Amino acid sequence: MRKLIDQLLNGYDNPRHKNIVLWLWRLLLGGLAAVLLLFIGLSFTDLPSVTELENPKTNEASQVFAENGVLLGKYYTENRVPVAYDEIPPHLVKALIATEDIRYYDHTGIDFRGLARAVAYMGTKGGASTISQQLAKLLFTGTRSKQFSNVIFQKLREWIIAVRLERKYTKDEIIALYLNRYDFINNAKGIRAAAEIYFSKLPEDLSVDESAMLVGMLKNASFYNPRRFPERTRQRREVVLDQMRRAGYISQQDYDQYRAKPLGLHISSQTHIDGLAPYFRMILAERVKDILNRPEYRKTDGTTYDIYRDGLKIYTTINPRMQEIAEQVVHEHMAKLQKTFFTHWRNKDPWDYEYGTESEVPIERRQANLVKDVRASDRYQNLRSKYLDEITKALAAETDFDFHADDREIERMVRDEKEGDVIKGLVQDGLISSSLANKYRRVMRSSKFGALKEQWRKLTVAADQEFNKPTKMRVFAYNHKNMTADTTMTPLDSVKYHRMILQTGLMAVDPETGYVNAWVGGVDFNWFQYDHVNINTRRQVGSTFKPFVYATAIDLQSISPCQQYMDVAVTINPGDGRFYLQKPWTPRNSSGSYSNQLITLKDGLRLSKNTISVTLMKELGSPEPVREKAALMGIDKSVIPQTPSICLGAVDLSVQEMTGAYTTFANNGIYNEPTYLTRIEDRYGRLIYQSVPTEKQAIRPEANYAMTEMLQYAAERRGSIRGQFGGKTGTTNDYADGWFMGVTPNLVVGCWVGGDDRWISFRSLAFGQGAYMAKPMVLKFIEGLQADESIKWDFTKTFFRPRGDLGIELNCDAYDNPNAPSEEGEFLENGFDINNDPDFGNE
Repeated sequence: MRKLIDQLLNGYDNPRHKNIVLWLWRLLLGGLAAVLLLFIGLSFTDLPSVTELENPKTNEASQVFAENGVLLGKYYTENRVPVAYDEIPPHLVKALIATEDIRYYDHTGIDFRGLARAVAYMGTKGGASTISQQLAKLLFTGTRSKQFSNVIFQKLREWIIAVRLERKYTKDEIIALYLNRYDFINNAKGIRAAAEIYFSKLPEDLSVDESAMLVGMLKNASFYNPRRFPERTRQRREVVLDQMRRAGYISQQDYDQYRAKPLGLHISSQTHIDGLAPYFRMILAERVKDILNRPEYRKTDGTTYDIYRDGLKIYTTINPRMQEIAEQVVHEHMAKLQKTFFTHWRNKDPWDYEYGTESEVPIERRQANLVKDVRASDRYQNLRSKYLDEITKALAAETDFDFHADDREIERMVRDEKEGDVIKGLVQDGLISSSLANKYRRVMRSSKFGALKEQWRKLTVAADQEFNKPTKMRVFAYNHKNMTADTTMTPLDSVKYHRMILQTGLMAVDPETGYVNAWVGGVDFNWFQYDHVNINTRRQVGSTFKPFVYATAIDLQSISPCQQYMDVAVTINPGDGRFYLQKPWTPRNSSGSYSNQLITLKDGLRLSKNTISVTLMKELGSPEPVREKAALMGIDKSVIPQTPSICLGAVDLSVQEMTGAYTTFANNGIYNEPTYLTRIEDRYGRLIYQSVPTEKQAIRPEANYAMTEMLQYAAERRGSIRGQFGGKTGTTNDYADGWFMGVTPNLVVGCWVGGDDRWISFRSLAFGQGAYMAKPMVLKFIEGLQADESIKWDFTKTFFRPRGDLGIELNCDAYDNPNAPSEEGEFLENGFDINNDPDFGNE
């Protein structure tokens, strides 16, 4: 060391100069030694492990794919989908290297020449951070500290991590990791999201100038935000292009050409609900989470996969073109139907209208539900927080009582004190438990109950004023941009208006595979998130259940569709069969009259005669055979009542269950469980879950073929649909639900229409029947599919007919009564024909 110092001091004769130079060299060498010691020390401190370096924690969006591999949507907390290096265009890589790290391929994580230049020019001629160091910062060290000492330690850690990254990854992999990790703001995490959001492109399709803009954002994405500061961003892009020119990546001519171009932004904001099938993807997310919660599908460390962070690949059976056509048809039909509905209810209020029917929902219940809807609104909850938060929190702490957001407890307690025995009556009626009643009384005995009553009084006065004051607002509206219109109305009227929007659920299933090809759960997901297809959204199905009764009778008793029955009142008495009735049951036809004529079984289905369904049920001797047959067709037996009224459709089922069951008819009597999720892979493509088809023979092939003949006969009006087509309509009491189930050899389509509240319905059969509300959608949907060449509809496909003698007579020409009056269907007794209704959708 002494010899080295003597050599360094050689040529300095002046002792004073020698002293200065000596101390300078000592400081320099001491500093280098200190840095070396820090390096050594940091190497043994909290640095990323080998596992962390190989698998850095990055939140990645999970992707949902259609049957053809097209991206349907994403689930994420950060909108990041990583891309491989070969998906990044070469000119983007060149722009990155020219701007951020010109000697990238010449160093191993630390650019000492760049560091020396940065020190010499105090950072005015470029920074010293390499791409590898910037990646280390993004992955491990985070935001730069404001304390100088911490900055030094952070910088040294980045150097060490950068060197280790260079040992673990290739240069190309580091570039991909860096671009995938960077936050380009505006919900654009990583280069793929940035390309999609700013230019509506995939990364490989980016042009040179577009790539330069995105590379320019790497300096400071917020400062060079193209949405807020387009001119500043353009100038930064020019700097990047100039760096590319200096590096020889583009010519002067190219530079002049690119710098003259506008930014050319095509902003595409992305959210969870963007894209096709938002209702489906909402239900899919719950299904995937349920699967991944099972022990056999967890990670190797025992933790559960997170669909919002773990970059899963989720493959579905949705056909994107079918889905697109379905959503378009639903929109067009429901817009017309809604216009007719509002006209139908003009100057009338469903919440106080007296229907005059046995099955109408009492006005008191309707009004109570309206109050509940008002209290569920954001406007009311904001008022509630203002008046009740403080007192309810104090009472909850004192009495250990939880106050619900709809304030039903407060209302009950106040009424009880005023009227007496309200709480006692609720207990006697079985509406609340004795334990809850005791909690109510504990609150009422509190010294704070008086304050609660006073705040409740203030809230009700304020809410009454607020909800009856005309206010400017935005509401759902067809034929407006984003289905949104600006208007002025009272908040109470707004609640009623949105509850009066008719809803729908439509599902299309391939009967051979059970694959769900289309799923539309409502009229607009932005405004109405409640899905009307899945098994948790059951509604009464009406006459669409009758084919299950007919199929049971034909399958078990080999009854011919030509078998004749009298259209007369039929009674099931106490003691008959195994119905266990307490009193006689004599349901009427929906018209209230009987033809007193012989009609065939298939005419009974076509005309939807209740008398024929009751006759079949009585002959079966019990509801059980029908319940068992429906169970074989995929319907949960426990949700089907053990009463004979199921033969008329007094059953609540979902579109998913009904569509799945009807696929049995189109598939030779074999039920395939509807499947919409085929497999789940992790971010590396490793299989996590694979669906297994479930199928079972539900109806004998001979009996099933007879059912396909009857369903085709029942669906006379078929629009312009080509090939075999059958179906059944359904309409429930007070026209609360309209159904149509369409069956073809290629596809089965189920559709329901109605209000979320049962009293939101048409008041006449002309408008309220399934043939008016639901069937047109199914017809238009199938017509659209057949007209689209990309769908490749098989017009030669037919319902399977077993070989040989069926043992069931199908030629009913001698027995048919085509002039028999219809109870429900396309034709009413007054000759109304939905397909030729000139007023549909018009005021």
